[in-house]
Amino acid sequence: MTTTFALCALLVGTAAAVRSTWSPCGLSMLSTITPVAERAKGHRYGATCAWFVAGATLGGLALGGVAALGAVAVGHAAPSTVTAAAVGLASALVALVSDTGLAGVRLPVHYRQVNERWLDAYRPWVYGAGFGFQIGTGVATYITTAAVYLCVVLGALTGSPWVALALGGTFGLVRGLAVALTRRVTSPAQLLVFHRRFAAGLPWADRAVRAATAVAAVVLAVAAGPVAAWVLAVVAVLGLGARLAVRHRTGRSRAGHAGVGGAVPVATVDDPGGSVPVG
Repeated sequence: MTTTFALCALLVGTAAAVRSTWSPCGLSMLSTITPVAERAKGHRYGATCAWFVAGATLGGLALGGVAALGAVAVGHAAPSTVTAAAVGLASALVALVSDTGLAGVRLPVHYRQVNERWLDAYRPWVYGAGFGFQIGTGVATYITTAAVYLCVVLGALTGSPWVALALGGTFGLVRGLAVALTRRVTSPAQLLVFHRRFAAGLPWADRAVRAATAVAAVVLAVAAGPVAAWVLAVVAVLGLGARLAVRHRTGRSRAGHAGVGGAVPVATVDDPGGSVPVG
């Protein structure tokens, strides 16, 4: 059963790490740690990136350490496979409901960014590793998806501290490697083009993390037994119905606006990751 939880946690954690790159802090790093910016400061881009990835991996290990403590508790409690899978399934459903917003509620998050003053106050290895560590923890800066919490829960349910620690390290490593996406940017104009294209990928990142959470929920429902599978099926049907109802209301609202003003306004969703702030 440890393998099942580990694979689910790896899937969810990787998707969460990728999605988190579209957070304000993730976009900050793609704007400030670039070949152009580092060259202007007289620093080596490759070295700063290496420090950032190392710091992010260490931050992920810190997150994995929290999951490892939970794994120790789970190991001592020795719950049955059905019980552990049911807990994992319930957690996955909560994360999925939070990310989709179907129930109108979301898990609590905070909106914190790294301190951009570090860029001028410290050496590149300090702000590289320091920024990387904060981002690698997944919870020290902007939290864009409940899948981060789910990754910790699933890591704890493995019952293996070492597996949980490795899962956290993988999460941090994936988050850290994102900084290398701008490695071929050599001018401010190219950086602007890169961010425009990158922003277009946000909807796909959202779908990917929700799909990963849904797959984990299905796997855990199967492991928990037929009752859990039926519960998942009912929740899925209710969720689909709620989503269709929301789309229907939105469609009627747009139609009403079109009838009054003669045009359908384009709705935009202002996601926390939809801007490119520095810091």
